[in-house]
Amino acid sequence: MINERMFDLGDEPSAIRELFAYGLARKAEIGDENVFDYSIGNPSVPAPEKVRDTILALMDEDPVALHGYTPAAGDPRVKQVVADHIRKQFGVPATPGNIYLTAGAAAGIAIALAAVTDPGDEVIVVSPFFPEYSTWIGTCGCKRVEVPALVPSFQMDVPAIEAAITPKTSAVIINSPNNPVGAVYTRENLEELAAALERKQAEYGRPIYLISDEPYREITYGKEVPYVPCVYPRTIVCYSYSKSLSLPGERIGYIYVSDLMDDAHDVSVAVAGAGRALGYICAPVLLQRVIAECIDEPSDVEAYATNRRILSEGLRELGYEFVEPDGAFYLWVRALEPDAQAFSDRAKQFELLLVPSDSFGCPGWVRLSYCIARDTIERSMPAFKALKESYQ
Repeated sequence: MINERMFDLGDEPSAIRELFAYGLARKAEIGDENVFDYSIGNPSVPAPEKVRDTILALMDEDPVALHGYTPAAGDPRVKQVVADHIRKQFGVPATPGNIYLTAGAAAGIAIALAAVTDPGDEVIVVSPFFPEYSTWIGTCGCKRVEVPALVPSFQMDVPAIEAAITPKTSAVIINSPNNPVGAVYTRENLEELAAALERKQAEYGRPIYLISDEPYREITYGKEVPYVPCVYPRTIVCYSYSKSLSLPGERIGYIYVSDLMDDAHDVSVAVAGAGRALGYICAPVLLQRVIAECIDEPSDVEAYATNRRILSEGLRELGYEFVEPDGAFYLWVRALEPDAQAFSDRAKQFELLLVPSDSFGCPGWVRLSYCIARDTIERSMPAFKALKESYQ
């Protein structure tokens, strides 16, 4: 007998990757230049030159040592570099024992959830949210509890989050800068959340962990991104270099269990156990070495800022409604009909690949990933015009 839940997950792929796969097939049919693929957050900005140089330099090392296993949680030397970086950048007492190197933020969140929840617990997410949160929460045997963000700011509705917390609540997942909206939670919003979580911890006599999903931390447009452990000690940070170093396919990131929480040691041990149980051990070793050398390399935010401006100006001129993003590289656009899936399907007629919002927990919108070639954005404007005219 097969596992029916796993069959269902395999039979219903994510809306993002399904559209991405459709785009690959369509490009093979009519040419890349004729498809306007806004489906997936795959950076078009190349990795920094230092990444290439580091990889080439590492190739001269002893291959047996270079490609051999590290401890399950990662190379101790690399963990020390990551801890030093966190301590230097954010002013918190990070130690390497609370760092666990992972295959990207996805593995990090799955591990963190498994570490701090039991089957039957509840995990709060702020909608719209990254769809795979549902998969990872369900895999832990937990219940997803959705709390809509405030509109139009898309800041957290903290009174609603506090009202949603029950004695079964074990964790809250936040994502700032946010995928799919691009909102950056303000320090005031985070402080309000921290106070609410502290009140509920005291009321129910159990810890509530804040899991901070941070792959877009460096991709911002003039907004401060407060470091969450500085606001709420019981935070687990899940970070990825997919966006900051343009390495999405290399799958490298880390979990940082805040040294400021009173049970940091126990949580770190549970993280190690969850990594073991899920098979997420010994993250790609070559990439561990690369991030240790490139950890201070800046992100090319200007390229995304330019794309954001071109896309926003073009859609505004055509009369589309959207949320101006403060971070990440997504534009959250109001669909031209209530059914986001139907709107996305109609957009395909004009070779526009727009992700419908339903799987993000919010009907009536589409997500456009603008980390694509600038030329593609510019050439897509007639297609957006034709799409809009098809509703008139």
